[in-house]
Amino acid sequence: MVRSLWSAASGMIAQQQNVDTIANNLANVNTTGYKMEVNEFKSLLYQTVQNKTTTANGVRKPIGAQVGLGVRTASITSEFAQGAFLDSENPSSCAISGKGFFGIQGEDGDTYYTRNGDFVWALNTTGGLSLTTTDGLRVLNTNGQPINLGGNYIADRIQIGDDGMIMYPDADGNAQPVGMTIGLWQFQNAKGLDKVGDSLYHTTASSGDAMNEATNNNVEKSSIRQGYLEGSNVQIAEEMVNLIIAQRAYESNSKAITTSDEMLQIANQLKS
Repeated sequence: MVRSLWSAASGMIAQQQNVDTIANNLANVNTTGYKMEVNEFKSLLYQTVQNKTTTANGVRKPIGAQVGLGVRTASITSEFAQGAFLDSENPSSCAISGKGFFGIQGEDGDTYYTRNGDFVWALNTTGGLSLTTTDGLRVLNTNGQPINLGGNYIADRIQIGDDGMIMYPDADGNAQPVGMTIGLWQFQNAKGLDKVGDSLYHTTASSGDAMNEATNNNVEKSSIRQGYLEGSNVQIAEEMVNLIIAQRAYESNSKAITTSDEMLQIANQLKS
């Protein structure tokens, strides 16, 4: 009887975490480049109540009896399905079509990765322009270095090609490469990336090292769309259905605790 209380309690805790994940998905439905997360559950250890050979009179039985000890969250997995492209009035906005990630230089100097291409051209200390996120973090080129341009460039006239090549119009108005290309990286297991907030990810042993699309011919190349942003891939209707399912599961576990408590009360009354 006490086992049923703990099993149901573990189910309530797991479903509460599930609701937390769904709520976070709904909260980020308008977050650029956000990838929805899904709770994965696993059963806890089983206790053997009766062995296969145990009977009252010693007769051999082919099937034993085991009782589980509940459930817990095994992982919270990010789903990296492509989000919808949203038109942006910012000319330096970039959306990725494919499996690639932008490289971002963090404040600590480490490299982080994101699908959020809401970039701006910011003035740097030398009087030139640097491509940064809206938080001021530097965007990296194909060599893993910050993208910096000289002081003779006008931000609104800078163009970005489908391959990430940065171009600027010449005297005749024809776009010419400036010798800098936005870098894109892929991972063997993107779901193994460590989420650090602000739509940024960090590599782990599970994700594997970042593979530079510019130097790795074994990956399918991604493309960049200037003037667009990749929206969140959260589906509101699907998340609302998941929320109802989680709520019903929570209620069922709560009912199991109430029923177990009532049965214990009856057993105590019989003993007295």
